[in-house]
Amino acid sequence: MKKYKTWNVWFLQIRGPFLLLAAVLVFIGVSAARYEGYSNGFSAFLLFAGVILTHISVNLFNELSDYHTGIDRMTRPTPFSGGSGMMQSHQTRVQTVKLVAYISLALAFIIGFYFCLTVSWWILALMIGGGLAIRFYTSHLAKWMIGEPIAGITLGSFVIMGVVLSLTGKLPLSMVLVSIPPGLLTLQLLFLNEFPDADADKTGGRYHWVIHFGYKTSAIIYMIIMIIIYVLLCIIPWIASVPGLIRIALATLPVAFTASLIVYKNHGSPEKLVPALGLNVTTVLLTDFLIGLGFWLASK
Repeated sequence: MKKYKTWNVWFLQIRGPFLLLAAVLVFIGVSAARYEGYSNGFSAFLLFAGVILTHISVNLFNELSDYHTGIDRMTRPTPFSGGSGMMQSHQTRVQTVKLVAYISLALAFIIGFYFCLTVSWWILALMIGGGLAIRFYTSHLAKWMIGEPIAGITLGSFVIMGVVLSLTGKLPLSMVLVSIPPGLLTLQLLFLNEFPDADADKTGGRYHWVIHFGYKTSAIIYMIIMIIIYVLLCIIPWIASVPGLIRIALATLPVAFTASLIVYKNHGSPEKLVPALGLNVTTVLLTDFLIGLGFWLASK
């Protein structure tokens, strides 16, 4: 394998490009709080750092699990799925990766605890839920067929709810509702990335939706969830106190439709799914960003 400079090795090891998801989720929360009349640059920076650290920890624990189970040696990597390969090529050491994973999680916890002390102890409930999901996702949750919804809740909806609660000291029902589509988008990101890795995951002891339902049914489930996401984006401004401008996120519907069509037609062919994986990433990140932008533009 190609040798990389140290900074690039760790950028790949923490799966740096995937951290964009954490950034856009925080953007939604910060923008939603701004819409509610709350704005604090320092707190927003701390929350951004805390969520990024949390996501780094998630990625490293996942890499460690895939290394120990041998899943990464069996997967066919794509630009959007499969591991970094840094430990396999001996460019990072297992103990160092484990140490960085725990340090990242501990630093994220310290930031979260600061907001518990200064804003609300309800934040601790979200932290505990997220922390348990991070630590036990690959070792337990991904083997119990609940990994996808747990990831959507904790690494999607909880992030937005936690940011809003940390910045405003309250969590209205409207913000819980608006966190559902981004949570489902996080679920979709993980779900579709499981298609190329399903055989390797099964050999490595995982048991997720693609393994349980099979490729064709999973493709249909993926399409149904995508429809639900866009239906929710349409109706949430009617039933909750959120700006209608979040509907600008509907602009990604053609991208999502194209991805869904490719998945349905090529669900059993990993090579032919690569374009859908890319379109799925675009759908998730851009839809989340546009939801946040809708809140930002609607702020007074």
